[in-house]
Parts: sequence; structure tokens; C-alpha cells
Amino acid sequence: MSEDIFRQLQQRLDLYSMGFPATETGIEITILKKLFNQKNAEMFLNMSTMLEDPESVAQRLGRPVEEVAGQLEDMTKRGLLFRLRKGESVKYGAIPFMHGLIEFQIKRLDREMGDLIEQYLDQRFNQAIAGIDGLFLRTVPVEKSIVHGHHVAAFDDALAIIQKNDTIAVAECLCRKGNKIMGKGCDKPIETCFMFGSMARFYIESNLGRRVDVEEAVGILRKAQDAGLVTQPSTAQNPGGMCNCCGDCCVVLGAVKKFPKPAELVFSNYQSAINGENCTGCEICLDRCQMEAIAMNKEGVAQVDLDRCIGCGLCVTKCPSEAIVLIPKPDASRRIPPATSSEQMMQIAKNRGLI
Repeated sequence: MSEDIFRQLQQRLDLYSMGFPATETGIEITILKKLFNQKNAEMFLNMSTMLEDPESVAQRLGRPVEEVAGQLEDMTKRGLLFRLRKGESVKYGAIPFMHGLIEFQIKRLDREMGDLIEQYLDQRFNQAIAGIDGLFLRTVPVEKSIVHGHHVAAFDDALAIIQKNDTIAVAECLCRKGNKIMGKGCDKPIETCFMFGSMARFYIESNLGRRVDVEEAVGILRKAQDAGLVTQPSTAQNPGGMCNCCGDCCVVLGAVKKFPKPAELVFSNYQSAINGENCTGCEICLDRCQMEAIAMNKEGVAQVDLDRCIGCGLCVTKCPSEAIVLIPKPDASRRIPPATSSEQMMQIAKNRGLI
């Protein structure tokens, strides 16, 4: 029975977001056993992503309200459920493996879990990430990388996304923190992941991140981009979060980077263009590019591989000769993000053949 409950839990999680697919080795079950005991696994299976108050859950399960409320709150503190507070109302809901279970372990992350996640990524989860058509996170351009005169839609403008949110939290990057624990990764800034709205309030209440105002958030964003991090909000036009990622550590960028055409796997409306006459061959752009999309030709001039370029603009902002610009993709290749997170999850489910 014990083994069955964790397999059921894996199968349930595989229905959410980008999934939680099984492997031949069963490494996913090992991860679940590190996170859940049997009692909490059973409770999770009796929940859904629809938020419920403890009274509703207790009535459905035929258990005392106080007992159920205590377990739900304990599971939330362990990063196993999401909680939404509104005045006196408190509701709980199940969460995906990503964004959810793993990110909510940011304060408890250890070397054992880091190793398990790394194995799971290599065995199966990288393919799951690459298979959802860039609908989990999307790339938006660095603030000053767009050719002057081109209109930038609000959903492609990281500053506009930050400035329209009243509640903002910033948290450590799980990917870079995990790599540091494993003795790998890079030295780029680590406190760079933003949450907005109800997710921000949850992070603040749960001590997973800290509250920041718009001015501090913008400062963190600019420092992250200057350090060579790719800005990636969730794909919805009104995202609940925004990451700043590197090709060395990021789970999502790391997954798509392994494929020959990352541009096809990332939701982005821009691409780099190089004026060879202005290029001095300094090779700064090679270091800035997180997708290895730029190489030097035999004349010592930079060339961009559009199959690998994800349109972040990092190469543009540090080019001393202004030989690189970021331009909109052709109209036929441009995409409008889903309006809401619900539409985003619905589209992911359709792409995965779940509905």
C-alpha cells in the first residue's frame, strides 16, 4: 500500500503543469518519499488545485475540522500545499511539481535533494520541459536592447510587469542555490526570483522570500540583467512570477539548451541581428549568450545562429561597438501570450494531450 500511494501521487502530479513523468529507475518516487509521508500523500490525493477551506475538506473526508486544519497548515509549512489568505478566510490547494513542490523547498534544500533533482532532470524531466512549447516561462528582452522606435508590448516589458504589481516578493533562485550546494554552477546573483500578487503574499507569509517595493525590484532586475541573467516571466500576460536565469544553472534554460534549436522551444518575440561591419571581434557577446547562439566566423566576425537565439538581448547591452541589435521576429513567428495563468495552464494541458 505504501508504494502504491506514492505511485498514485506521481500520477496525480503528472496531470499538473508540465507534469511529473515516471522513469525507469523510479527516482521520482524517491523524491516524493523525501517530501511526503504516507499521511500527507493521502491528503494531497484528496485535494485538487481548486482552493478549499478546511471545513470543506473535513466534511468531504469525514474528519474533525481542527484535525484537518492542522494537517493542511503543517503541509503548507513543509511546502506541500499552497495557501491563500483573504481576511479571515484561509484556503488550501494542491500544487504542481514545478512551480510548486520544488520551489517551495528553497529554505530546506540540501545536497541529497539537489542530487535527486539533478538525476531526475537528466533521466526524464528535461524532456518534459522541452515538450511544452515554451509555455511555462518565456523570454523577455533586456530593457535597453530593443532597436529604438520599435514598440514593445507591455507583456514583453519586464519593467511594466513589475510596475503594475502592488505586492512583490523576491526569493533566492532554487536552481543557482541547488548548484552551489552541489559545488557547481556560477557566481551570478542568487536573490533574483520575483513573485507577484497572491503568490508573493504566500512567499512572504511562508518566509520563502521577502517583500520589496517597485524601486528595489527594478534595481534587482537591472543588476540581474547586467550580470548576464535572462529575464523569464511565466508565460501569462499577467504573470504570477518572473525569474532571472542563467544557462549554467537554470532548469528550464538548461533543458532547452541541450537541443539543437532552442529558439523553437522558447516563447520569445525577438531575435538578435549582427552588423558585421561594426563587429570588432571582441567576443564579449560569446560570454553573454546563454544559449551558445553566437560564434566567430573565419574572418573573426560574430554571427548569430537564429535556431539557438532566444531573444533575451544580453549580447546587445555589452557590445562596445554597437554591432548587435535586438529586433522583432517576423510577424508570422510572433506570439501573444495567454491572457491569464488559467489559460496558460489550459494550453499546456492541451499541448500535453490531457484535454
